[in-house]
Amino acid sequence: MRSFLCMLSALVLSGPAGLALWAAPSAPESEALLLVGARVLAADGESFQEGREVLIEGGRIRSIAAAGRAELPPGGRRIDLSGRWLIPGLIDLHSHLLLHPYDEAAWDDQVLKESLALRTVRGAAAAQATLEAGFTVLRDLGTEGAGFADVGLRDAISQGIVPGPRIFASTRALVATGCYGPSGFDPRFDLPKGAEVADGRDGVRVAVRRQIAAGADWIKVYADYRRRPVDPSTPTYSLEELAAIVDEAESAGLPVAAHAVTSEAIRRAVLAGVRTIEHGSDASGEVLDLMKQHGVVLCPTLAASEAMARYAGWQPGQPEPARIEDSRAMFRRALGAGVLIACGSDAGVFAHGDNAREIELMIEYGMTPREALRSATLVAARVLGASDRFGRIDAGLLADLVVLRGDPFEDVTALRSPVMVIREGQVVAGRP
Repeated sequence: MRSFLCMLSALVLSGPAGLALWAAPSAPESEALLLVGARVLAADGESFQEGREVLIEGGRIRSIAAAGRAELPPGGRRIDLSGRWLIPGLIDLHSHLLLHPYDEAAWDDQVLKESLALRTVRGAAAAQATLEAGFTVLRDLGTEGAGFADVGLRDAISQGIVPGPRIFASTRALVATGCYGPSGFDPRFDLPKGAEVADGRDGVRVAVRRQIAAGADWIKVYADYRRRPVDPSTPTYSLEELAAIVDEAESAGLPVAAHAVTSEAIRRAVLAGVRTIEHGSDASGEVLDLMKQHGVVLCPTLAASEAMARYAGWQPGQPEPARIEDSRAMFRRALGAGVLIACGSDAGVFAHGDNAREIELMIEYGMTPREALRSATLVAARVLGASDRFGRIDAGLLADLVVLRGDPFEDVTALRSPVMVIREGQVVAGRP
Protein backbone atom coordinates (compact mmCIF):
# COMPACT_ATOMS: atom_id res chain seq x y z
CA MET A 1 0.00 0.00 0.00
CA ARG A 2 2.82 2.41 0.83
CA SER A 3 4.36 1.81 -2.60
CA PHE A 4 1.01 2.35 -4.28
CA LEU A 5 0.42 5.66 -2.49
CA CYS A 6 3.91 6.89 -3.35
CA MET A 7 3.35 6.02 -6.99
CA LEU A 8 -0.04 7.75 -6.94
CA SER A 9 1.51 10.85 -5.41
CA ALA A 10 4.21 10.94 -8.07
CA LEU A 11 1.66 10.61 -10.85
CA VAL A 12 -0.42 13.48 -9.50
CA LEU A 13 2.49 15.79 -8.79
CA SER A 14 4.03 15.28 -12.23
CA GLY A 15 0.73 15.90 -14.04
CA PRO A 16 0.12 18.55 -16.69
CA ALA A 17 0.82 22.14 -15.82
CA GLY A 18 -2.12 24.42 -15.16
CA LEU A 19 -3.45 25.73 -11.90
CA ALA A 20 -1.67 23.04 -9.92
CA LEU A 21 0.90 24.27 -7.42
CA TRP A 22 0.38 21.58 -4.81
CA ALA A 23 1.91 21.94 -1.39
CA ALA A 24 0.76 19.64 1.38
CA PRO A 25 -1.65 21.45 3.74
CA SER A 26 -0.29 19.36 6.59
CA ALA A 27 3.24 20.69 6.12
CA PRO A 28 4.51 21.60 9.61
CA GLU A 29 6.06 24.91 8.51
CA SER A 30 3.64 26.93 6.38
CA GLU A 31 4.86 30.38 5.47
CA ALA A 32 3.00 33.46 6.64
CA LEU A 33 1.06 35.26 3.91
CA LEU A 34 -0.27 38.80 3.81
CA LEU A 35 -3.02 39.26 1.23
CA VAL A 36 -3.45 42.91 0.27
CA GLY A 37 -5.54 44.85 -2.22
CA ALA A 38 -8.47 42.47 -2.64
CA ARG A 39 -12.11 43.16 -1.91
CA VAL A 40 -12.76 40.81 1.02
CA LEU A 41 -16.11 39.10 1.62
CA ALA A 42 -17.40 40.11 5.04
CA ALA A 43 -17.81 37.39 7.67
CA ASP A 44 -21.60 37.51 7.33
CA GLY A 45 -21.33 36.94 3.58
CA GLU A 46 -23.38 40.02 2.75
CA SER A 47 -20.87 42.43 1.24
CA PHE A 48 -17.32 42.91 0.02
CA GLN A 49 -15.06 45.21 2.00
CA GLU A 50 -12.27 47.31 0.55
CA GLY A 51 -9.13 48.42 2.31
CA ARG A 52 -8.61 45.15 4.20
CA GLU A 53 -5.49 43.04 4.63
CA VAL A 54 -5.72 39.36 5.53
CA LEU A 55 -2.79 37.92 7.49
CA ILE A 56 -2.38 34.13 7.36
CA GLU A 57 -0.10 32.35 9.78
CA GLY A 58 0.13 28.70 10.80
CA GLY A 59 -2.61 27.72 8.35
CA ARG A 60 -5.16 30.05 9.93
CA ILE A 61 -6.40 33.58 9.42
CA ARG A 62 -4.46 35.50 12.02
CA SER A 63 -6.13 38.87 11.48
CA ILE A 64 -8.16 41.04 9.11
CA ALA A 65 -6.90 44.59 9.44
CA ALA A 66 -7.23 47.96 7.78
CA ALA A 67 -4.80 48.57 4.95
CA GLY A 68 -1.29 49.20 6.26
CA ARG A 69 -2.05 47.96 9.77
CA ALA A 70 -1.12 44.28 9.49
CA GLU A 71 2.45 43.29 10.34
CA LEU A 72 3.94 40.50 8.22
CA PRO A 73 6.23 38.21 10.26
CA PRO A 74 9.85 37.83 9.14
CA GLY A 75 10.17 35.47 6.22
CA GLY A 76 6.53 35.89 5.25
CA ARG A 77 5.24 36.70 1.77
CA ARG A 78 3.13 39.65 0.70
CA ILE A 79 0.69 38.91 -2.14
CA ASP A 80 -0.86 41.83 -4.00
CA LEU A 81 -4.43 41.01 -5.03
CA SER A 82 -5.43 44.44 -6.29
CA GLY A 83 -8.46 44.23 -8.52
CA ARG A 84 -9.44 40.81 -7.18
CA TRP A 85 -12.23 39.47 -4.96
CA LEU A 86 -11.53 37.21 -1.97
CA ILE A 87 -14.09 34.65 -0.77
CA PRO A 88 -13.99 31.64 1.58
CA GLY A 89 -13.22 28.23 0.11
CA LEU A 90 -16.37 26.75 -1.39
CA ILE A 91 -18.14 23.68 0.02
CA ASP A 92 -20.08 21.01 -1.88
CA LEU A 93 -22.21 18.80 0.38
CA HIS A 94 -23.07 16.17 -2.23
CA SER A 95 -20.24 14.69 -4.27
CA HIS A 96 -19.15 11.26 -5.47
CA LEU A 97 -15.42 11.29 -6.09
CA LEU A 98 -15.47 7.59 -6.98
CA LEU A 99 -17.84 8.20 -9.93
CA HIS A 100 -17.22 9.94 -13.22
CA PRO A 101 -19.74 11.40 -15.71
CA TYR A 102 -22.38 9.01 -16.97
CA ASP A 103 -21.81 10.03 -20.59
CA GLU A 104 -18.31 8.55 -20.18
CA ALA A 105 -19.45 5.29 -18.59
CA ALA A 106 -22.83 4.13 -17.35
CA TRP A 107 -23.26 3.80 -13.58
CA ASP A 108 -23.72 0.03 -13.85
CA ASP A 109 -20.48 -0.28 -15.83
CA GLN A 110 -18.54 1.76 -13.29
CA VAL A 111 -19.79 -0.39 -10.41
CA LEU A 112 -19.43 -3.77 -12.14
CA LYS A 113 -16.53 -3.39 -14.55
CA GLU A 114 -14.07 -0.77 -13.26
CA SER A 115 -11.49 -2.01 -10.75
CA LEU A 116 -11.20 -0.52 -7.29
CA ALA A 117 -7.62 0.56 -8.07
CA LEU A 118 -8.73 2.40 -11.22
CA ARG A 119 -11.62 4.07 -9.45
CA THR A 120 -9.41 5.17 -6.56
CA VAL A 121 -6.78 6.71 -8.82
CA ARG A 122 -9.52 8.41 -10.82
CA GLY A 123 -10.98 9.65 -7.54
CA ALA A 124 -7.64 11.23 -6.63
CA ALA A 125 -7.65 13.11 -9.95
CA ALA A 126 -11.25 14.18 -9.30
CA ALA A 127 -10.26 15.50 -5.88
CA GLN A 128 -7.49 17.61 -7.40
CA ALA A 129 -9.83 19.02 -10.07
CA THR A 130 -12.34 19.91 -7.37
CA LEU A 131 -9.75 21.69 -5.27
CA GLU A 132 -8.44 23.66 -8.24
CA ALA A 133 -12.03 24.76 -8.93
CA GLY A 134 -12.11 26.47 -5.52
CA PHE A 135 -13.94 23.82 -3.49
CA THR A 136 -11.84 23.25 -0.38
CA VAL A 137 -14.37 21.05 1.46
CA LEU A 138 -16.48 18.12 0.22
CA ARG A 139 -19.01 15.83 1.79
CA ASP A 140 -18.65 12.68 -0.31
CA LEU A 141 -21.99 10.89 -0.16
CA GLY A 142 -21.28 7.31 -1.07
CA THR A 143 -18.60 5.35 -2.88
CA GLU A 144 -21.13 3.59 -5.14
CA GLY A 145 -19.56 0.16 -5.03
CA ALA A 146 -16.02 1.29 -4.23
CA GLY A 147 -16.08 0.13 -0.62
CA PHE A 148 -14.31 2.46 1.80
CA ALA A 149 -12.10 4.16 -0.78
CA ASP A 150 -13.42 7.59 0.21
CA VAL A 151 -11.87 7.12 3.66
CA GLY A 152 -8.55 6.31 2.01
CA LEU A 153 -8.77 9.40 -0.19
CA ARG A 154 -9.72 11.56 2.80
CA ASP A 155 -6.75 10.34 4.79
CA ALA A 156 -4.31 10.58 1.86
CA ILE A 157 -5.35 14.20 1.33
CA SER A 158 -5.15 15.09 5.02
CA GLN A 159 -1.63 13.60 5.18
CA GLY A 160 -0.50 15.60 2.15
CA ILE A 161 0.03 12.54 -0.05
CA VAL A 162 -2.30 13.77 -2.81
CA PRO A 163 -3.98 17.14 -3.38
CA GLY A 164 -7.66 17.62 -2.72
CA PRO A 165 -10.32 19.24 -0.58
CA ARG A 166 -11.04 18.37 3.03
CA ILE A 167 -13.37 15.35 2.82
CA PHE A 168 -16.25 14.27 5.03
CA ALA A 169 -16.73 10.61 4.06
CA SER A 170 -19.92 8.54 4.20
CA THR A 171 -18.51 5.25 2.87
CA ARG A 172 -20.99 2.76 1.38
CA ALA A 173 -24.48 4.21 2.13
CA LEU A 174 -27.39 2.03 3.30
CA VAL A 175 -30.05 0.48 1.07
CA ALA A 176 -32.90 -1.95 1.68
CA THR A 177 -32.97 -5.36 0.04
CA GLY A 178 -34.04 -5.21 -3.61
CA CYS A 179 -34.00 -1.42 -3.65
CA TYR A 180 -30.78 -0.41 -5.38
CA GLY A 181 -28.55 -1.24 -8.32
CA PRO A 182 -27.10 -2.70 -10.31
CA SER A 183 -30.51 -4.26 -10.99
CA GLY A 184 -32.50 -5.79 -13.81
CA PHE A 185 -30.22 -8.81 -14.21
CA ASP A 186 -31.16 -12.49 -14.05
CA PRO A 187 -32.24 -12.97 -10.41
CA ARG A 188 -30.20 -16.16 -10.17
CA PHE A 189 -27.06 -14.04 -9.91
CA ASP A 190 -26.11 -12.18 -6.76
CA LEU A 191 -24.39 -9.08 -8.17
CA PRO A 192 -22.36 -6.54 -6.17
CA LYS A 193 -24.39 -3.52 -5.10
CA GLY A 194 -23.53 0.15 -5.11
CA ALA A 195 -24.25 0.40 -1.39
CA GLU A 196 -24.55 -1.77 1.73
CA VAL A 197 -27.76 -3.78 2.00
CA ALA A 198 -29.29 -3.76 5.49
CA ASP A 199 -32.81 -4.46 6.76
CA GLY A 200 -34.72 -4.27 10.03
CA ARG A 201 -33.92 -2.21 13.08
CA ASP A 202 -31.18 -4.57 14.26
CA GLY A 203 -29.72 -5.04 10.78
CA VAL A 204 -29.37 -1.34 10.05
CA ARG A 205 -27.75 -0.74 13.43
CA VAL A 206 -25.11 -3.35 12.62
CA ALA A 207 -24.47 -1.73 9.23
CA VAL A 208 -24.11 1.73 10.79
CA ARG A 209 -21.63 0.36 13.32
CA ARG A 210 -19.65 -1.29 10.54
CA GLN A 211 -19.43 1.93 8.54
CA ILE A 212 -18.44 4.00 11.57
CA ALA A 213 -15.70 1.52 12.43
CA ALA A 214 -14.41 1.82 8.85
CA GLY A 215 -14.05 5.60 9.21
CA ALA A 216 -17.34 7.20 8.17
CA ASP A 217 -17.91 10.85 9.14
CA TRP A 218 -21.56 10.77 8.00
CA ILE A 219 -24.08 8.02 7.43
CA LYS A 220 -26.09 8.09 4.22
CA VAL A 221 -29.34 6.18 3.75
CA TYR A 222 -31.51 5.70 0.69
CA ALA A 223 -34.97 6.39 2.13
CA ASP A 224 -36.56 5.63 -1.23
CA TYR A 225 -35.57 4.14 -4.55
CA ARG A 226 -36.83 2.12 -7.50
CA ARG A 227 -37.78 -1.49 -6.71
CA ARG A 228 -37.31 -2.44 -10.37
CA PRO A 229 -35.61 -0.50 -13.20
CA VAL A 230 -38.89 0.64 -14.78
CA ASP A 231 -40.66 1.51 -11.52
CA PRO A 232 -40.94 4.95 -9.92
CA SER A 233 -39.25 5.53 -6.58
CA THR A 234 -41.14 4.45 -3.47
CA PRO A 235 -40.20 4.55 0.22
CA THR A 236 -37.88 1.66 1.08
CA TYR A 237 -37.29 1.98 4.83
CA SER A 238 -39.92 2.21 7.54
CA LEU A 239 -39.91 5.09 9.99
CA GLU A 240 -38.72 2.64 12.66
CA GLU A 241 -35.75 1.53 10.57
CA LEU A 242 -34.79 5.12 9.76
CA ALA A 243 -35.06 6.08 13.42
CA ALA A 244 -32.76 3.18 14.33
CA ILE A 245 -30.20 4.37 11.78
CA VAL A 246 -30.27 7.91 13.16
CA ASP A 247 -30.16 6.74 16.77
CA GLU A 248 -27.17 4.47 16.16
CA ALA A 249 -25.31 7.15 14.22
CA GLU A 250 -26.02 9.81 16.84
CA SER A 251 -24.79 7.46 19.57
CA ALA A 252 -21.37 7.80 17.92
CA GLY A 253 -21.80 11.53 17.28
CA LEU A 254 -22.45 11.17 13.54
CA PRO A 255 -25.26 12.83 11.55
CA VAL A 256 -27.35 11.20 8.81
CA ALA A 257 -28.11 12.28 5.25
CA ALA A 258 -31.09 10.78 3.43
CA HIS A 259 -31.52 10.32 -0.30
CA ALA A 260 -35.24 11.00 -0.67
CA VAL A 261 -37.27 12.16 -3.65
CA THR A 262 -40.82 11.16 -2.65
CA SER A 263 -42.83 13.12 -0.12
CA GLU A 264 -43.50 10.07 2.05
CA ALA A 265 -39.83 9.12 2.25
CA ILE A 266 -38.92 12.71 3.08
CA ARG A 267 -41.58 12.77 5.79
CA ARG A 268 -40.26 9.57 7.38
CA ALA A 269 -36.65 10.73 7.18
CA VAL A 270 -37.42 14.10 8.77
CA LEU A 271 -39.39 12.51 11.60
CA ALA A 272 -36.54 10.04 12.14
CA GLY A 273 -34.13 12.93 12.70
CA VAL A 274 -31.90 13.09 9.62
CA ARG A 275 -29.77 16.22 9.15
CA THR A 276 -30.16 16.68 5.38
CA ILE A 277 -32.45 15.60 2.55
CA GLU A 278 -30.71 14.93 -0.76
CA HIS A 279 -32.56 15.74 -3.99
CA GLY A 280 -36.13 16.18 -2.66
CA SER A 281 -37.48 16.21 -6.21
CA ASP A 282 -41.16 15.55 -5.44
CA ALA A 283 -41.34 17.31 -2.08
CA SER A 284 -44.81 18.64 -1.39
CA GLY A 285 -45.49 21.90 0.36
CA GLU A 286 -46.52 19.93 3.44
CA VAL A 287 -43.25 18.05 3.79
CA LEU A 288 -41.24 21.18 3.03
CA ASP A 289 -43.04 22.86 5.93
CA LEU A 290 -42.12 19.83 8.05
CA MET A 291 -38.48 20.17 7.01
CA LYS A 292 -38.47 23.80 8.04
CA GLN A 293 -40.14 22.98 11.35
CA HIS A 294 -37.47 20.38 12.16
CA GLY A 295 -34.53 22.39 10.80
CA VAL A 296 -33.70 19.80 8.14
CA VAL A 297 -31.55 21.12 5.29
CA LEU A 298 -32.17 20.50 1.58
CA CYS A 299 -29.34 19.70 -0.85
CA PRO A 300 -31.21 19.97 -4.18
CA THR A 301 -28.59 18.60 -6.65
CA LEU A 302 -29.94 20.72 -9.50
CA ALA A 303 -26.79 20.31 -11.56
CA ALA A 304 -27.18 16.53 -11.63
CA SER A 305 -30.76 16.83 -12.87
CA GLU A 306 -29.58 19.12 -15.64
CA ALA A 307 -26.76 16.73 -16.55
CA MET A 308 -29.11 13.76 -16.75
CA ALA A 309 -31.39 15.75 -19.05
CA ARG A 310 -28.42 16.49 -21.30
CA TYR A 311 -27.45 12.83 -21.41
CA ALA A 312 -31.00 12.06 -22.54
CA GLY A 313 -30.55 14.41 -25.51
CA TRP A 314 -31.79 17.77 -24.26
CA GLN A 315 -29.82 20.88 -25.24
CA PRO A 316 -30.07 24.40 -23.78
CA GLY A 317 -32.40 26.50 -25.91
CA GLN A 318 -34.80 23.62 -26.40
CA PRO A 319 -38.02 23.32 -24.36
CA GLU A 320 -37.13 22.09 -20.90
CA PRO A 321 -37.84 18.42 -20.19
CA ALA A 322 -39.97 17.39 -17.22
CA ARG A 323 -36.88 16.58 -15.13
CA ILE A 324 -35.67 20.18 -15.23
CA GLU A 325 -39.14 21.69 -14.87
CA ASP A 326 -39.71 19.56 -11.77
CA SER A 327 -36.35 20.59 -10.26
CA ARG A 328 -37.08 24.26 -10.83
CA ALA A 329 -40.59 23.98 -9.37
CA MET A 330 -39.41 22.05 -6.30
CA PHE A 331 -36.62 24.54 -5.66
CA ARG A 332 -39.04 27.44 -5.80
CA ARG A 333 -41.42 25.64 -3.43
CA ALA A 334 -38.55 25.10 -1.00
CA LEU A 335 -37.56 28.77 -1.20
CA GLY A 336 -41.15 29.82 -0.61
CA ALA A 337 -41.44 27.50 2.38
CA GLY A 338 -38.29 28.96 3.94
CA VAL A 339 -36.39 25.66 3.98
CA LEU A 340 -32.67 26.07 4.57
CA ILE A 341 -30.89 25.14 1.34
CA ALA A 342 -27.22 24.17 1.08
CA CYS A 343 -25.04 23.61 -1.97
CA GLY A 344 -24.96 19.95 -2.96
CA SER A 345 -24.35 19.26 -6.63
CA ASP A 346 -24.05 15.45 -7.02
CA ALA A 347 -20.75 15.91 -8.87
CA GLY A 348 -19.67 12.61 -10.31
CA VAL A 349 -22.90 12.41 -12.28
CA PHE A 350 -21.21 15.27 -14.15
CA ALA A 351 -17.59 16.38 -14.25
CA HIS A 352 -15.68 17.03 -11.04
CA GLY A 353 -14.44 20.60 -11.03
CA ASP A 354 -17.73 21.84 -12.50
CA ASN A 355 -19.33 21.96 -9.04
CA ALA A 356 -20.06 25.69 -9.31
CA ARG A 357 -22.82 24.85 -11.79
CA GLU A 358 -25.01 24.11 -8.77
CA ILE A 359 -24.57 27.68 -7.50
CA GLU A 360 -25.37 29.08 -10.95
CA LEU A 361 -28.59 27.06 -11.14
CA MET A 362 -29.68 28.06 -7.65
CA ILE A 363 -29.49 31.68 -8.81
CA GLU A 364 -31.22 30.90 -12.10
CA TYR A 365 -34.04 29.17 -10.20
CA GLY A 366 -34.68 32.01 -7.78
CA MET A 367 -31.97 32.51 -5.14
CA THR A 368 -30.13 35.79 -4.86
CA PRO A 369 -26.38 35.62 -5.57
CA ARG A 370 -25.69 36.33 -1.89
CA GLU A 371 -27.95 33.50 -0.76
CA ALA A 372 -26.41 31.08 -3.24
CA LEU A 373 -22.85 31.89 -2.21
CA ARG A 374 -23.81 31.59 1.46
CA SER A 375 -25.29 28.15 0.71
CA ALA A 376 -21.83 27.03 -0.42
CA THR A 377 -19.94 28.67 2.46
CA LEU A 378 -21.61 29.70 5.74
CA VAL A 379 -24.66 27.44 5.47
CA ALA A 380 -22.71 24.38 4.31
CA ALA A 381 -20.17 24.83 7.11
CA ARG A 382 -22.97 24.89 9.67
CA VAL A 383 -24.47 21.70 8.22
CA LEU A 384 -21.09 20.04 8.76
CA GLY A 385 -20.93 21.36 12.32
CA ALA A 386 -17.72 23.17 11.41
CA SER A 387 -18.60 26.85 11.25
CA ASP A 388 -15.88 27.44 13.83
CA ARG A 389 -13.29 26.01 11.39
CA PHE A 390 -14.20 27.26 7.91
CA GLY A 391 -16.97 28.77 5.78
CA ARG A 392 -16.20 32.46 6.24
CA ILE A 393 -13.28 34.87 6.30
CA ASP A 394 -12.73 35.57 9.96
CA ALA A 395 -9.84 35.63 12.42
CA GLY A 396 -9.03 32.23 13.93
CA LEU A 397 -10.56 30.13 11.17
CA LEU A 398 -8.66 27.90 8.78
CA ALA A 399 -7.27 29.88 5.86
CA ASP A 400 -9.36 28.29 3.09
CA LEU A 401 -9.68 31.09 0.53
CA VAL A 402 -10.42 31.63 -3.15
CA VAL A 403 -9.31 34.60 -5.24
CA LEU A 404 -11.61 35.64 -8.10
CA ARG A 405 -11.23 37.94 -11.08
CA GLY A 406 -14.73 39.40 -10.73
CA ASP A 407 -17.52 40.10 -8.29
CA PRO A 408 -19.60 36.89 -7.89
CA PHE A 409 -22.59 38.94 -6.75
CA GLU A 410 -22.62 40.63 -10.15
CA ASP A 411 -21.49 37.67 -12.26
CA VAL A 412 -21.63 34.24 -10.67
CA THR A 413 -19.56 32.75 -13.50
CA ALA A 414 -16.56 34.38 -11.81
CA LEU A 415 -16.58 31.27 -9.58
CA ARG A 416 -15.69 29.10 -12.57
CA SER A 417 -12.15 30.36 -13.03
CA PRO A 418 -10.46 31.13 -9.70
CA VAL A 419 -7.20 33.03 -9.91
CA MET A 420 -5.83 31.35 -6.81
CA VAL A 421 -6.91 28.74 -4.28
CA ILE A 422 -5.53 28.67 -0.74
CA ARG A 423 -6.16 25.67 1.49
CA GLU A 424 -5.15 25.82 5.12
CA GLY A 425 -2.75 28.67 4.46
CA GLN A 426 -1.01 27.08 1.47
CA VAL A 427 -1.37 28.29 -2.12
CA VAL A 428 -2.47 25.04 -3.78
CA ALA A 429 -3.57 26.33 -7.17
CA GLY A 430 -2.95 29.37 -9.33
CA ARG A 431 -0.99 32.54 -8.94
CA PRO A 432 -1.99 36.13 -8.12
